[in-house]
Amino acid sequence: MDIRAAIVEASDRPMVIRPLTIEAPRPGELLVRLVATGVCHTDATMWQQGVPVPQPVVLGHEGAGVVEQVGEGVTDIRPGDPVVMSYNSCGACPTCCSDHSSYCHDFFPRNFFGTRPDGSSALRGEDGSPVFANIFGQSSFATHAICHVRNAVVVPRDLDLRIAGPLGCGILTGAGAVMNALKVQPGQSVVVLGAGSVGLSAIMAAKVAGATSIIAVDLNPDRLTLAAELGATLTINGGTEDPVAHVLATLPAGVDFAIDCTGLPAVIQQGVAMLGVRGTCGIVGAAAPGTMFQADVSHIMSGGRTIRGIVEGDADPKAFIPQLVALYQAGQFPFDRLIRFYPFEAINDAFSDSENGAAIKPVLLFESSGDGC
Repeated sequence: MDIRAAIVEASDRPMVIRPLTIEAPRPGELLVRLVATGVCHTDATMWQQGVPVPQPVVLGHEGAGVVEQVGEGVTDIRPGDPVVMSYNSCGACPTCCSDHSSYCHDFFPRNFFGTRPDGSSALRGEDGSPVFANIFGQSSFATHAICHVRNAVVVPRDLDLRIAGPLGCGILTGAGAVMNALKVQPGQSVVVLGAGSVGLSAIMAAKVAGATSIIAVDLNPDRLTLAAELGATLTINGGTEDPVAHVLATLPAGVDFAIDCTGLPAVIQQGVAMLGVRGTCGIVGAAAPGTMFQADVSHIMSGGRTIRGIVEGDADPKAFIPQLVALYQAGQFPFDRLIRFYPFEAINDAFSDSENGAAIKPVLLFESSGDGC
């Protein structure tokens, strides 16, 4: 099948939209016609080789669309089903078998290597040369994508697919950090460091969980205003105030949970310093390999404090995405307020707006988006 896709040919060049051919789905795979796909900071990191991926490559990992074909052995998803695509996993390693697939032992090969496990790619250029794909088991910066039955989640037909894609990564990550990884309980306190799409999703989830103190820290006043509208009980501008001093002045015993969405060592250290006795700092923001931060050993040890990493919100997409959809449809999780739409052809503008803060969660719309499901 002929498709159109945005290709990264080099890290110092804009993406270019070119015609490609895509294979029919193999056993366990699906061919999905994209309606929309989110733009995530992780895509920018791969583009710039912060996480090395082979090139030329089609990125994109927050796709939503309609199944057009299914491969052999696929029985629970059918052509015509609306789906959200999330991260891929093997389904057979110890962590997958214990319902912790976001820590799959094969996570990097299946999400970042640009090929299927056998080394093949479903995409080829006009000259027949292979183009790397299978990023997060989908490569959704294209009109069509091959994904896998494990990372495709069927969603209700009345859900607007134009907004659904970010549920597969950014929204799932922030909400899952609160609801799955940290298991925030009613009456507890949460500080969220970084009010982008992940952080704002964490704030909405903290409100759903019943946290009584929800603190947002960011440098962007507009994002802090939105954080307050979405559930933050206190906002702090980290550029003009000392977040640690402000939090401890408000909650002298410290917070139960700090969630870092920046990956910046200085910010992580602030999160740890805010923790109360037996508090936990969850690190959600990605950082380049080798990035280090300092922590006061006595502060950690004497108060029984914890620092832990969180990948994809500790979420099983097939269970958690329907939960988030239900909360959205009940009016309790308005993640659509984070989204700004762009035509597929404006993909480079969407990345620019994401990086400069003009858009919280850019979403690309394809030509087929007008017909919904």
